[in-house]
Amino acid sequence: MQLEQKNVLLGISGGIAAYKTPDLVRKFIAQGANVRVVMTDSAKEFVSPLALQAVSGNKISNSLLDEDAEAAMGHIELARWADIFVIAPATANVMAKLTHGLADDLLTTLALATAAPIVIAPAMNQQMWAAPATTENLLKLQHRGVMQIGPASGQQACGDIGYGRMTEPEDIVAFVADYFAGQANEAPALFAGKKIMITAGPTREALDPVRYISNHSSGKMGYAIAEAARKMGAHVTLVSGPVNISAPPNVELISVTSAQEMHDAVMRDIQQQDIFIACAAVADFRLADIPTHKVKKKDGILTLSFEPNPDILQAVAAQARPPFTLGFAAETNDIEAYAKSKLERKKLNMIAANDVSLSGLGFNSDRNALTVITKNSKISLPATSKYRLAIELLKLLNSEYSASQNNKKSK
Repeated sequence: MQLEQKNVLLGISGGIAAYKTPDLVRKFIAQGANVRVVMTDSAKEFVSPLALQAVSGNKISNSLLDEDAEAAMGHIELARWADIFVIAPATANVMAKLTHGLADDLLTTLALATAAPIVIAPAMNQQMWAAPATTENLLKLQHRGVMQIGPASGQQACGDIGYGRMTEPEDIVAFVADYFAGQANEAPALFAGKKIMITAGPTREALDPVRYISNHSSGKMGYAIAEAARKMGAHVTLVSGPVNISAPPNVELISVTSAQEMHDAVMRDIQQQDIFIACAAVADFRLADIPTHKVKKKDGILTLSFEPNPDILQAVAAQARPPFTLGFAAETNDIEAYAKSKLERKKLNMIAANDVSLSGLGFNSDRNALTVITKNSKISLPATSKYRLAIELLKLLNSEYSASQNNKKSK
């Protein structure tokens, strides 16, 4: 069991997603964890403390001054007990309190009193998630080391569709398990002194001043690779299309919109890079002639003419002195065949292929699985969190990169 004898403190705040927490508790326990639950008053309106006590096997905590706790100081007892503090759901209100250091209930007091790592699983209306205040709060929490999983995108209880759904319980448990696995095997400083450029997210191609075409890429895989590469000692430049997630700390972020903008940003600095990782989902085509005014609705068929976008990965690999290149192939069928063809056609060093037709993996998910192909090998990386997958992928990349450098020296 992945969480054998780990002490998981679960904080539940008052959002509709709280109804998922009994299942979350069960899944933590199934992985061997000891679980204690602390609830806000509003959380009790959405899920029964009795139900949570039944599945956890422990008394539910809510009061700052618990007469049954050690010296009536329950917040200190629980703060010391926890190996990790998971707040799920984390409402916009709780995130704001954590950001500003408020401690007006047991949950927020524990966040200040514990030395354990904190993980938040945000859950709120999509407009609240997109609000500038929430974005600023999230950035501050991330810079303090608070970890975040989700939110996911989809239908919400209010009827809206968008980002704000709490990540599913099994993915939260996997995230925590991956964290402890990573602590036991910290990412080694394999890329100290190296410069790595990573592209991530989708591109948007304008159809007129108000419309565009794009794809489902969330940028999560590219951002996870950027975070892992930075922790492995690299100087990381992240060239990103429009996404709804924040860049990892200490990473140079270049934000772009279109494929042409991404191409230009990459090519400006590519000669300074040791490694190039093309994780972005770049549009293959753009409108040949973009109207200057909004296209009005009319009867009949609207015909649009498209022209190819620049192939960023191919342009990088075709340099006179190219960096080590790792491409991505997101496919829905014949995954390996298409990936091998792309590897050979574009003269890449490596390619990582994933099946985006699989439910719960790839686009918009916090988990993924990859098949990594080189000229002489094929290695499967099983489904796990994107951050843990990024670490394993970069370990493989380092082996191939080191071998390529040794081959250059021997010539």
